Amino acid sequence: MRILLVEDDCLLGDGLRLGLAQAGFTVDWVKDGVAADAALAANDFAAVVLDWNLPRQDGLALLKKVRGRRDDTPVLMLTARDALDDRVAGLDAGADDFLIKPIAIAELAARLRALTRRAAGRGEPLFRHADLTLDPARRSVQLAGRPLDLSVREFDLLALLIAQPGRPLSREQIENALYGWGEEVESNAIEVHVHHLRKKLGTDWIKTLRGVGYVLKPENVA
Repeated sequence: MRILLVEDDCLLGDGLRLGLAQAGFTVDWVKDGVAADAALAANDFAAVVLDWNLPRQDGLALLKKVRGRRDDTPVLMLTARDALDDRVAGLDAGADDFLIKPIAIAELAARLRALTRRAAGRGEPLFRHADLTLDPARRSVQLAGRPLDLSVREFDLLALLIAQPGRPLSREQIENALYGWGEEVESNAIEVHVHHLRKKLGTDWIKTLRGVGYVLKPENVA
C-alpha cells in the first residue's frame, strides 16, 4: 500500500517512514505543504499521513485545497494539538482521522488499514476471494486453509488484486501502487512477481488480459 507522509521534522519523519515500511507500507515522504500538494496532484496514494504544522503551507490549508478539488484520498492528521476545537476544525476540513503526538507505529499502521478499508467500503479486516484469505495486519495468506510463503512484493501484489476483485489492473497501475519514488523497477518486475505468485497459488488464479493487465479469477470459477 503506497502512502504519502507529510512531516517536516526530519527525525520523526525518518522514524515514521522506516516504521511504516516495516509494517508493509510503501512510503513517499515530503517535508512541506507545497511539495505535498504537488505530490497529490501528480500521484495516486492509498492514504496520506499529514502533519498539521508545516512550512510553506500548513496541513489544514493543504487539506482544504485537496478536498476542494474533490480528492477523496483518506487523510490521517498528525498533531501536537489536543484541543477539541482543533480536532473539530481538522475533521470539518476533511480529515478522516487524527493521531496526537507522540505516535506509536503499530497504532498508526492499524488506523491506516482501517481508513483504506472504509474508503473501499469494506468492514471486514480480512480479504476473502474464493478459497483465498489475506490478512493485511499479519501480512499472511492462506489458500484453502494452507499458509502460503510469499515475498514482500508478492504479498503486496496479491493484496492489490484481491482488494479490487474483478477489476483488471495494468502494469503501470501496479507499479505506481507498489513502488515509491527513487525505487528502481526492472522492466519485467511485475511479470516476474505474477509468475512467482502463479507457481504458489496455481496457474489459473491470476488472469492476463492482453493489452489490459492482470485480474484475479472470478470466484465462481473452479
